[in-house]
Amino acid sequence: MLSSTVRRLFGRTAVTTTLGALAAGLSLVTPLATATPAAAASGTLQRVTDFGSNPGNLAMYEYAPADLPAHAPLVVALHGCTQSASDYHAHSGWQKFADAWGFAVVYPQTSTANNSLSCFSWFDSTKDTRDRGEAASVRQMVDTAVAQYGSDRSRVFVTGLSAGGGMTADLLADYPDVFAGGAVDSGIPAQCATTVSAASGCQYSDQHLTPRQWGDKVRDSYPGHTGPWPRVAVWQGTSDTTVVPVNGTELRDQWTDVWGIGQTASSTQNLTGGTTESVYDDSAGKPAVALFSVSGMAHGLAVNPGAGTDQCGSTGTYYLDSICSSYYTAKFWGLDGSGGSSDGSGLPAPSGVTVTAITDTGASLSWHAVSGAASYDVYRDGTKAGSATSTSYTDTGLSPGTSYQYTVAAVDSTGAVGTSSAPVTATTTGAAPPCYTDNNYHQVAAGRAHQSGGRTYADGSDQDMGLYNIAVIHTLKETSPGYFVIADPGC
Repeated sequence: MLSSTVRRLFGRTAVTTTLGALAAGLSLVTPLATATPAAAASGTLQRVTDFGSNPGNLAMYEYAPADLPAHAPLVVALHGCTQSASDYHAHSGWQKFADAWGFAVVYPQTSTANNSLSCFSWFDSTKDTRDRGEAASVRQMVDTAVAQYGSDRSRVFVTGLSAGGGMTADLLADYPDVFAGGAVDSGIPAQCATTVSAASGCQYSDQHLTPRQWGDKVRDSYPGHTGPWPRVAVWQGTSDTTVVPVNGTELRDQWTDVWGIGQTASSTQNLTGGTTESVYDDSAGKPAVALFSVSGMAHGLAVNPGAGTDQCGSTGTYYLDSICSSYYTAKFWGLDGSGGSSDGSGLPAPSGVTVTAITDTGASLSWHAVSGAASYDVYRDGTKAGSATSTSYTDTGLSPGTSYQYTVAAVDSTGAVGTSSAPVTATTTGAAPPCYTDNNYHQVAAGRAHQSGGRTYADGSDQDMGLYNIAVIHTLKETSPGYFVIADPGC
């Protein structure tokens, strides 16, 4: 039996009450007007009823500012499971930047007729490959919108959340000749699964593929295409148990390999909401791939309600308050006219970051001073561990025999955080904590977890491991006797 989180993405039969609760907050927020391809939207979300043969049985919605100029960019935005075009338009923040920076947005919408939970079929090779099914319908929507608005075909982009993110990755692989860039939010690498039975493995597990193998899945989606390739932003929460964080790394590996660049970041910086941005430049020094890791964020789209320039969206089911992902995605694509540059305080990365001492539970660092720095933020495995006003820091409370990656960023007098340093690794002394990978039923039977109300919880930490059955597999790390934490995808 698949867990409820698997069913949200893949649309297997769901408990009716659960679906009702998920869908309750996702109803259409405003009545929708109807448009034909010849009619231009004017600052309202409208449905287009005729956009081609529509082999994927999707609905097309669109939004454009009333004063949209010709040759403007076009963004395609795909919702997640149980969501709708109107819901995504209302919460994601794309309307704000369409109005501010002048571009149109197309929102494809699937339905329960296609999938019991209204998920895009990113795992079905009859629907997510070039010129077939849902992928073909989205391509027809692009052609319709480009003709309607006179959009710039060299600036068409696609983004999506969860199952919509998985379909986004597939679309980028299917149509690198159509999309100049994309953003995969809490999603899956392109063509990770070609059947529904393989989908849960992609969702929950490291697929143990090399960057070349991941890249081949893209190259094989449209044989003969040699470039240019889309510029891809990847958004992943570190506490996502629905699409585990290794998917973000796999997406990074996939698209850096397609670009023919390494998996070592050209630059990193710390953004608001506990977000670390790692950028991978192409041979010309322009950002080609970016990985945004949001510390502590669960499964959903990162939003940051407010009136600030870099704020957007509203919270709701799978819309999580941390950072405005739409703002940083649009900047990465260059929709603001920046050409894809990133914000920052202007302070350079500290140099000379060195591990000066280690114990079984601690690590000490030092670095060279940065002119203009009021303090320094220290990050452990992408999460802020602490701050220092001097050029040294000691991190404590660590696990024995464990490797940790540290970066340091200078902070100016206004609190703006500069570019992060290159990472250094510290491995504490002593024996590494034992790890156990098994299904939830066996974890409970072995005394490492307990179940309550049909769900499983790690002993000690009480972290939610999902349903109490053999279909859900986790790795537990015993950080102290009888105290276990989830350590997916593995220690």
